[in-house]
Amino acid sequence: MARTSGPETREKLVRAAEEVFAAQGVDGAQLRDVVQRAGQANPSAVQYHFGSRAGLLDAVMAGRQARTEQVLAPLLAQVPEAAPVRDLLTALVAAEASELADPRGLRCLRISAQLSHESGVRTRTPHPTLAGTAYWRLIERIEAALVRDGLPEPLRLERLDLALTLVGAALADRARQLLTDRTPLTSVNVFLADLVETTTALLRAPHTHVPEHS
Repeated sequence: MARTSGPETREKLVRAAEEVFAAQGVDGAQLRDVVQRAGQANPSAVQYHFGSRAGLLDAVMAGRQARTEQVLAPLLAQVPEAAPVRDLLTALVAAEASELADPRGLRCLRISAQLSHESGVRTRTPHPTLAGTAYWRLIERIEAALVRDGLPEPLRLERLDLALTLVGAALADRARQLLTDRTPLTSVNVFLADLVETTTALLRAPHTHVPEHS
């Protein structure tokens, strides 16, 4: 039997993890299933190559982020600096939706939706896989647009986190339907356009001045 190199084994484990995490859930997935699906005899292969379950998950998400960046970076470069929220969200949704094009992307959408609150938006501390990316620059530009709209800081951060969660959940649900050969209610163009409008409405909804209570 031919031996595989370290990078080849890592890639096999990442591909296997995408399938297992998507099918079993991030918290429910068994690493032994990942190792088995990757065709590895060493039960400690994940620990050897990635250090931990979290390291493997980060590798899966780093690959997914790299693919999205290739789409998002040129889109973001075309959006004027003072663009409104809707234009920025249009770029975001288009880039995220590029993962709908193949089974690997569909599985990764199902995984990343479970991790949306770990992005670091609420604390302005990006997760390591997001630091320095076009995706994070886009998040900062959306917040800047909300500043111009006069939305107070706590609401800005909370709404922004919820908006990203909504986008992730909607795309993950679309991915689930496609992976299980179910026919969505709307065409992809209608779905994506409505997702932009729904998310824009969430971010730009009027806010009521309610007194804080201890």
